[in-house]
Amino acid sequence: MRCAACQHDNDAVALFCEECGSKLVKGCAKCGTELKPSAKFCLKCGASTVANPAEAQPPSRSVADYTPKHLADRIRAEQALLASRQLGEGERKTITVLFADLKGSTSLIERLDPEAARAVLEPALQFMMDAVHAYEGYVAQVLGDGIFALFGAPLALEDHPQRALHAALRMQPELQRYSDGIRLKHGTSLQARIGINTGEVLV
Repeated sequence: MRCAACQHDNDAVALFCEECGSKLVKGCAKCGTELKPSAKFCLKCGASTVANPAEAQPPSRSVADYTPKHLADRIRAEQALLASRQLGEGERKTITVLFADLKGSTSLIERLDPEAARAVLEPALQFMMDAVHAYEGYVAQVLGDGIFALFGAPLALEDHPQRALHAALRMQPELQRYSDGIRLKHGTSLQARIGINTGEVLV
């Protein structure tokens, strides 16, 4: 948050300027209510307090941010091989996709501020991604409270259906233990929903 006194850019959660010590005050442009520096919406009228609505969402992570280096290196090698074969239209392959998300997360997130909600979701997402990566799957996308992963592409894996099933089984006990802690702390249970499908796609 920018300090009105010295124009220094501070962290969004700061209450005082780290440069000059002035109190950081954020006011609602619509109704003038004084808000916390971290507020994305006005607590009185609900108006957005950010110029760009996309800033109200947690920053998205790219695939490169959560793909382990050893898998990323193998994917790059596989892509180079496909490029050398000059498959302009793509390659028809049978792969397995896995989608996992959290049931009950919406009601929990609605009661938390964005930073607290992110702190609750990130460990659960990490459990999911770790399980996928343990069986050499590729997390293609993180979707709010869930992940979309591929087995058999971009890395060729003969036993991709089994790997996807093993990943699904691996993430369940971790998420159950985590959910037990969330229930004690927040009074809401989180349950994992996992869907797996094998079929032919154009990669």
